[in-house]
Order: sequence, then C-alpha cells, then structure tokens
Amino acid sequence: VQLQASGGGLVQAGGSLGLSCAASGRTFSSYAMGWFRQAPGKEREFVAAISWSGDTTVYADSVKGRFTISRDNAKNTVYLQMNGLKPEDTAVYYCAATFLPGRPRVRTTASEVDFWGQGTQVTVSS
Repeated sequence: VQLQASGGGLVQAGGSLGLSCAASGRTFSSYAMGWFRQAPGKEREFVAAISWSGDTTVYADSVKGRFTISRDNAKNTVYLQMNGLKPEDTAVYYCAATFLPGRPRVRTTASEVDFWGQGTQVTVSS
C-alpha cells in the first residue's frame, strides 16, 4: 500500500484544516488507518485511528473533541478534520495503514503500523 497525504498548511490558532490520505492498491478496506504526528525534537505520537469499516474510531486525549477521522473506502481515502487548532498541534502529520481485516479494530502505536505516508506539515500560529 502506498499512501499520499495532502492538505497541510499554515493556519491561525482556532482555525481549521482538513487532511487527506489517498491509498493505492485494491485492499484498502482491509486496513485500519490512522494519523500520527511528529513535532521537532519529539517522538512520533498517535493522533487518531479508524477501523477498516469505519465503525471504530480512537483519538488521543489531546485532540478528542477537536479532530475527526473518517474514511471513504470507495475512494481509498482517509481524512482528518482538525478544528480548534492550537499552536501545540504544529507538527508533521503522517497517515498510517495497518492490515487488520475481520473484526473492526485499530492500532495506536507506531511500531504496529505497516505502511506510512510521506507526511504533511501543519503549522498553527498563535
């Protein structure tokens, strides 16, 4: 699976941005998808994840209530809508795919990810 993320940019605090991640291949619906982020000097951290069916979503506490993850299996695309952005959300955002068919599940640790996208920069100014 190849992943291509897009939609990053510069936004003022309190603003919104939407990220997209397009996946290649015919087995997208067998993958749980997620978003991670990495700020300068920090480790890559989990942001949000969604099961292959879209039935199960999980969020990091730091973004709960502000970010929404969704997917469209017909378009092989996963989305991250980010509202109420804060300067501490500034990071490179990576989409991630983990092969998890069957019972809808997600993974929230970077070591369990099978494929990574190239990353897209999100900068939130104060």
